Amino acid sequence: MSHSNYLPEKMGSATVLPAGAFEAGSFQEFTVTYTAGYFGIDDTGSLKVVHRFASDMGRPQFDDPAAPNYTTVEATNGAELLVEYDIKRNIRPWDKTLYIKLVRGYLREGDQIIIRFGDRRQGSPGIRLQTFCEYTFEFRVLVDPFAVYRYVELPEQPTIAIIPGPPVLYKSVLPTQRCLGQDFQLRLKGEDLWGNPSNQCAGTFSLKASAPVQGLPEMVTFRKGEFYLTIDGLSVTETGDVAIDLVDSDGEIVCTSNPLRIALDAELLSYWGDLHGQSEETIGTNSARDYYTFARDYAFLDACVHQGNDFQITTEFWEYLNELSAEFTEDNTFIVFPGWEWSGNTGLGGDRNVLLMNEGKQIHRSSHALIEDLSDADTDAYSSDDLFKALQGEDCLVFAHVGGRYADITLSHDVPLERSVEVHSAWGTFEWLIDDAFKQGHRVGILSNSDGHKGRPGASHPGSTKFGSYGGLTCMLAPSFSREGFMEALKKRHHYGTTGSRVILEIRAVFDTAAELFSDDPKLTGVTSKMVTEAMMGDILRSDDGEVLLKIDVHGPSPIERIDIRNGLETIEVYRPYGETDLGRRIRVIWEGSEYRGRGRETVWDGYAEVRNNSFTNVSPINHYNLNKKFEQAGSGRVEWEALTTGGFAGFDALLEDAQAGTLKIDTALVQEEILIKDIGRDEIIFANGGINRRIRVFRMPDENPHKTAVLERRIKLADDRDNGLYVRITHEDGHFVWSSPIYIFR
Repeated sequence: MSHSNYLPEKMGSATVLPAGAFEAGSFQEFTVTYTAGYFGIDDTGSLKVVHRFASDMGRPQFDDPAAPNYTTVEATNGAELLVEYDIKRNIRPWDKTLYIKLVRGYLREGDQIIIRFGDRRQGSPGIRLQTFCEYTFEFRVLVDPFAVYRYVELPEQPTIAIIPGPPVLYKSVLPTQRCLGQDFQLRLKGEDLWGNPSNQCAGTFSLKASAPVQGLPEMVTFRKGEFYLTIDGLSVTETGDVAIDLVDSDGEIVCTSNPLRIALDAELLSYWGDLHGQSEETIGTNSARDYYTFARDYAFLDACVHQGNDFQITTEFWEYLNELSAEFTEDNTFIVFPGWEWSGNTGLGGDRNVLLMNEGKQIHRSSHALIEDLSDADTDAYSSDDLFKALQGEDCLVFAHVGGRYADITLSHDVPLERSVEVHSAWGTFEWLIDDAFKQGHRVGILSNSDGHKGRPGASHPGSTKFGSYGGLTCMLAPSFSREGFMEALKKRHHYGTTGSRVILEIRAVFDTAAELFSDDPKLTGVTSKMVTEAMMGDILRSDDGEVLLKIDVHGPSPIERIDIRNGLETIEVYRPYGETDLGRRIRVIWEGSEYRGRGRETVWDGYAEVRNNSFTNVSPINHYNLNKKFEQAGSGRVEWEALTTGGFAGFDALLEDAQAGTLKIDTALVQEEILIKDIGRDEIIFANGGINRRIRVFRMPDENPHKTAVLERRIKLADDRDNGLYVRITHEDGHFVWSSPIYIFR
């Protein structure tokens, strides 16, 4: 939706100084100068300087000249100005608005308004730039010269470039599963403080594998200007799991790759995707072409889907997205599906995501709210039921999403189309969505994606906003590296989701007597079946057995904290890879949950913890992604933090001087408690505070936990009167979750 296009050449001009490129997340001072055009600006007219919704640039403030983000505005002719800042005072996606109104006086042609973002003249360090890269970051200026509150965009906008900083960590990425003798790649990159791939990496490192890898060089060298390294033509001649360390010149391990499993033979292999995100053409950052390039070349994904809010996707942009999906799709290299986010109002079904098998299909929008061309408005699907009806007969699938709006699958669900639910994204963690499915008897798989708005699909660091979570990934267990193979995996629910880590996960059900495996949900017509003695995640089966053997095999890059084994809504066991005798001086404090399901779900956990008659020898945060928020040890017995959760969890580990002495005090707005240190054991102490799993948990762990792998077998009793949805959630020490899709068994 555009602003007025009335005579923009007569509306003036704007410049920004200094110009050039600036490091993401750094503090800077910028002077934006607006020079009035032919009409000037009349008394009570106004000016807006707007930024994208996705931008997490520091919020301008006008009261403390020595504090960050101090901003001043003045008119060169002495006109009196009203200055306000609002995060939603303009047309989406340019929501964030510095509003400047002339309340006494007016501007003639040539008069100027001087805006100093991060004015340093009285001690402010400047304004903090957004934490992610954008090579055309605009201080977009809009003018209302006639005092009618109808704005005209200037024809040329002040622009700077936001670039990555130096690397603070390195990442090493392998595929998750390949067959014996099959070639694979090792991908390497450095990331800056805010998770941006850095082109300032330099130095030579050695590579050390946990098992022999054919073709692996002894050394690799990063050169400035390069964002990543790729080592091709690797293979392994023995089955098993392998990981590769990147080692610096001092012999220190800089990073360790995710584990790769080499199988003798496998019908299905593992492929990673981020199936949900947006670019600047809707509400995200950087172009749709940049979006796919980042996913393939910087995040090392196998698959990606652009899913912009449908009410912002013009016909021209939809056609362009189809061109891009065809261009970027290359079997055995990178797969893209055409798709969109159906963004209906919550009361009409809430957010759904559509993945199409082929290009050239009609987009069915939830509305034309931000699209002026109404020529295809008759193809809109206002409710999720309308969407399901419009998609009948299409080769596609739908999954339920929780974003600004949340999917209400209790209101609306379609068995052949809606195959999965997205339990994690940059918006947070939403396990209640799979619980809703169990309550309704829906048989769906579990996905995790990013819905990233910052131009980093597959590596979606939340930056410095109320997006409190790292974006998720989906691992598809597919018969081929192709659209057809990935669509089959998604339709059969042969996939699992993570909060961003790459983990090996195999879940199998083994039956005492042969069970009936269905080709699709038997609620549908035309479904075939066959008799089997084993099943994998996503399968739907009928069995006469009273019990089933559940086999769990997990190997991740981080030690395992716990595995929750679930049958639908019931957690039947919490497995920890260590016993009571392994516990030491380390305690873990976790805050988690959300206020409620809607937009205002953020829960603030600002507070502190302190010990009396004891001390902390070391404190380390968990999931502390919002680096502008405080987390610091204040003396030997106190830690202070600022934090929020949106359904996921964060917290800290503390190593105590004495394993048993003293008292732990926790003080937040929602929870104030004291615990005797000696009472903290392996089983968690929970302090609940309403909301959706809104609580603080405290428990004890071993000082060192070496268990990155777990292989379990459990006999599970099957219920007679309902589906048995058998699945697991793995919690890793580094703060990542992994969810398998359920195996559905009915009697």
